[in-house]
Amino acid sequence: METAPPPPAPGAATVQEPARVPAGVEPPRPRPPLWTPRHLPGRLPGAAGVGAGGGDADAVPGAAPAPGRCHPLGEEGEHSKEQAESQEVLLALRLWHPHTLPGGLPGVALHPNFRQNLRVALLGGGKAWSDDTSQLGPDKHARDVPALDKYAEERWEVILHFMVGSPSAAVSQDLAQLLIQAGLMKSEGGEAPCITSAGFQFLLLDTPAQLWYFVLQYLRGAEARGMDLVEILSFLFQLSFSTLGKDYSVEGMSESLLTFLQHLREFGLVFQRKRKSRRFYPTRLAIALASGTSGAPPEPDAHGFVLVETNYRIYAYTDSELQIALIALFSELLYRFPNLVVAQVTRDSVQAAIANGITADQIIHFLRTRAHPVMAKQTPVLPPTITDQIRLWELERDRLRFSEGVLYNQFLSQVDFEVLRDHARALGVLVFENPGRRLMVVTPGGHPDVKRFWKRQKHSA
Repeated sequence: METAPPPPAPGAATVQEPARVPAGVEPPRPRPPLWTPRHLPGRLPGAAGVGAGGGDADAVPGAAPAPGRCHPLGEEGEHSKEQAESQEVLLALRLWHPHTLPGGLPGVALHPNFRQNLRVALLGGGKAWSDDTSQLGPDKHARDVPALDKYAEERWEVILHFMVGSPSAAVSQDLAQLLIQAGLMKSEGGEAPCITSAGFQFLLLDTPAQLWYFVLQYLRGAEARGMDLVEILSFLFQLSFSTLGKDYSVEGMSESLLTFLQHLREFGLVFQRKRKSRRFYPTRLAIALASGTSGAPPEPDAHGFVLVETNYRIYAYTDSELQIALIALFSELLYRFPNLVVAQVTRDSVQAAIANGITADQIIHFLRTRAHPVMAKQTPVLPPTITDQIRLWELERDRLRFSEGVLYNQFLSQVDFEVLRDHARALGVLVFENPGRRLMVVTPGGHPDVKRFWKRQKHSA
């Protein structure tokens, strides 16, 4: 029976032997600590040199920095800027802290927990992610990679279609509430949710950026739902190191993780044939979530399919339901053919979009970024007649600006009015004044200070 090696002495640099894995058994998968150094902006100095492509990886498992192999902090050179950015990121994440090396040289030391997990990730050992589905037997309904890609694309497009108001798109109540909490949609007076300005900007992002934004909004409210945030983050990182097309078991998952798994299923990040199924398949979207790469190949008509004429006609050469729904947010659809949609930009359609929170600049940006290659060669890309008129239609709705405030009136003298007005103006809380009628309006936030000043002024008079 093998005995565990004695723990290293404090401050001693040790190297752990790789864990022995029996023949025929897949070695433990890389741990989430490997994700951190590979996403830092450049080479890493000192003990965090792993992932930099240099020869400093042997310094990582040690319990203290190795002075002979560390890059001095503040080193000037080709990668000095990237090194400084990496240091700031690691310090902000508290993955290392400043450490004085022998001789008084400045250095860094990894956080003990991160150092231990990184050692396990590099050299093996630890508790492997339970991905053995042999006890479940072969999957009669196994999904190959193309099927998983199609499933992920369809599920994610359902969310996007729901945001643009497609009647055929339906999502769960939890997902609809998450979209509202994230500010991507709004619901007033019990009406159906509609897209906001932030939601329209969200639709202009690529899929990886949309996923990250969506997941971050989900994580912010995870604890309010009674979920363990650390457990959820660990599972997300595990998914990023999973194998596309391989099934994984749900055995041993907590109730919180099982609930999270169902939400990921609705997002299209995992495939699970039934809610009670004991296995699931990570999709390309989940695997690419933490790698910064595109989770799916771009659509062929994602860019360069819109022609805009000076008569306010839009010709969109696309059969994508999502792109057509986006165009319909600020225009009136006239004709639709198998691969062509003709729309008209009108005053009513633009102002209806602006009433929902979409700005004129966002409409112009949408048309410019999706301009047909023929239009893209022109300077400017869009006819000035179109861009100027869209902005003018927006200005028609901005003639009045509504601001909340507190009204002060019925002053006994003009002097009292001017004293209080000047004080509010000095505080920067004055919204409106009418000296002839002796009335003024201040912001709700500045009202307590103005009120206290006026009480002191009356007592001292």
